[in-house]
Amino acid sequence: MRFAFLLTTTALVASNAMAQDEVGQALQLPTVFLESAFRDERSILDTPISATVIGSEELQSKQADTIEELIGDTPGVTISGGPRGIAQELNVRGFQDEQVILRVDGGRFNFNRAHSGRFFFDPDSIKQVEVVRGGGSTLFGSGAIGGVVSFETIDAADLLKDGQKVGGRIKVGHSTNGSINNRNLTFAGDFGAVDALIFLGDRDIGEDFEDGAVNDIVATQVDAFNGLFKLGFEPTNEHRLEFSYSFYGDSGDVPAAADTEATATNIADRRSENEGFRFSWDYNPASTSLVDLSFLFYADSVDVDDDRFSDGRVDRTSFDTIGFELVNRSDLDAFVPVTFVYGIEYLKDEQTGSRDGADRTQFPDSEQETFSIFAEGTWALTQQLDLVTGIRYDVYDRDVDDPTLADTTSDFFSPRIGLNYRPNENWQIYGNVARAFRAPTLTELYVTGVHFPIFSPPLPFPIGFNNFIPNPDLEEERSTQFDIGTRYAGSNVFQAGDELSFAASIFYADVEDYIDFVVVNTFVSPFSAFGTSTNRNIDAEFYGIEASIDYDAGTWFAGAGITVTEADASDGVEIGTEPQDRLNLTFGIRPAPGVTLGLRATFAGDQSVPPGGIPGESYDLVDFFASYAPDSGLLKDAVFRFGVDNVLDENYTIFPNDLPQPGRTVKVSVGYTF
Repeated sequence: MRFAFLLTTTALVASNAMAQDEVGQALQLPTVFLESAFRDERSILDTPISATVIGSEELQSKQADTIEELIGDTPGVTISGGPRGIAQELNVRGFQDEQVILRVDGGRFNFNRAHSGRFFFDPDSIKQVEVVRGGGSTLFGSGAIGGVVSFETIDAADLLKDGQKVGGRIKVGHSTNGSINNRNLTFAGDFGAVDALIFLGDRDIGEDFEDGAVNDIVATQVDAFNGLFKLGFEPTNEHRLEFSYSFYGDSGDVPAAADTEATATNIADRRSENEGFRFSWDYNPASTSLVDLSFLFYADSVDVDDDRFSDGRVDRTSFDTIGFELVNRSDLDAFVPVTFVYGIEYLKDEQTGSRDGADRTQFPDSEQETFSIFAEGTWALTQQLDLVTGIRYDVYDRDVDDPTLADTTSDFFSPRIGLNYRPNENWQIYGNVARAFRAPTLTELYVTGVHFPIFSPPLPFPIGFNNFIPNPDLEEERSTQFDIGTRYAGSNVFQAGDELSFAASIFYADVEDYIDFVVVNTFVSPFSAFGTSTNRNIDAEFYGIEASIDYDAGTWFAGAGITVTEADASDGVEIGTEPQDRLNLTFGIRPAPGVTLGLRATFAGDQSVPPGGIPGESYDLVDFFASYAPDSGLLKDAVFRFGVDNVLDENYTIFPNDLPQPGRTVKVSVGYTF
């Protein structure tokens, strides 16, 4: 009920907007498209799902050093893992990490290691982020039980003006908290049939972060480098081929479990590398509406080395992914106009881990293969009403290099049905019912060995150990999900040239065999203890609301977003990944040509937890941002940005992590496009 006033106001504004939309016609609102996250280029108002598209200007205004700073205020999305960017992971509607599919330039990025993050790219290399919330297994298969987050990197066309053959961008920036220096250089060329791009960027954290209580967040200094190369070839207007290669590397002295507090015994020399390959072919002949074909091959290789200082322990982790997908889109008449999206997909993950040269049971050698076929049709029942039906079939196989542990093979059908109603060109109302699933990860099935030592202060040595117990009998997570939502996007609503958009959705997910991680410590005596950690299947339910509204009058703009999520196990105990309820507000002005000044505020509520957990405390954040982009003179193609994150120096954590986030941070940057 705390957000009831905001929802009521949103509904009233929307009703007024519908009435006035027919009056002013001075400006047409640019169409917002979902692309990679939906396997099709489709207007968001024609997409009957809860989704958000975050464009380049909004991303650049954040001056983000981490993915949490980049998209952490998106409705329904929380970036957990603490202040170290190398530990951050996705949480969508309470579904976390591997329960959400991460796609980078179209390819799945499946790397997952406990206490480690999944983001191996520089925020400045990203031009657009698409977030699809809710079960999406019809199009995306295992892992889309919580949603899909798709990152698209910059292309040559994003930097070059019409008719420009060669150009680029140079950008430098500094953040005071952590003494972060970032530099990147991008070259782009378009020579007709051939286009190319090179991005080179580094981001160095020179000092430990300081929290809002003026305490050091120890061991947060990490240096990172990111390189990206793209080459495109269009022999005709009907064909496009593109190859890309990316490299990311980081290094620093951080805890081996990077989302935890640093201690004298857990600091390690960490080095990670990621290489990514993409090859795509798009074929769209003008002579037929039955063929709009896309082929993508992708491969990613992640290597993480941790050399612990206290005892010389050496951990090596490797995770390799290869995959391909072939997707076609067809428009035809089958009693009514219908658009089909259908295809096949293959995916293989392979992981290996060693400790001091021997097999590491906490990250067992294993591999998984998945083959899928899928189809989804959008049936235009009337000019205003669409019916969406879809089905997907996945077969997966998991093998572990351990004769004592059983391999697993299974399959799953993922159907979906939805309705999309367009009362007019600005308004959308939709509803969905979908089945979604997630197969257990290799680590969830097979992890074994010591999890952590158990201490009994003031004794300086462990009195026992908590051990992983493998569970190769884990069932896949299966859910039935319901979504009801609405969107509006219009211009000339209250005055000529203004823009108004809003979205709201209500969701419910009934999850069978939810994979729950349980840690139990059993103390036998003051000088002896043992415990276990294991994964188990339970039933759970997730439900909540998300809403956002944005208004731009030219000289000023404002926005609001809310996230309210509940996640409960069948026994009524809250799920440990349930995020904090959150209200985000934005207000800004444009007092002069090229000048923008604004404030962002975040209000997060308290979060209770299962027994034994650490509750999340409420917090209030205020950020200031400003930019100046001259429209003439020698600095015409430059953008100067200034910002202060956490203006009030709030000492806070983002649940479920209990590490404090950075305190007040002043940020400056300048970019020049040539």
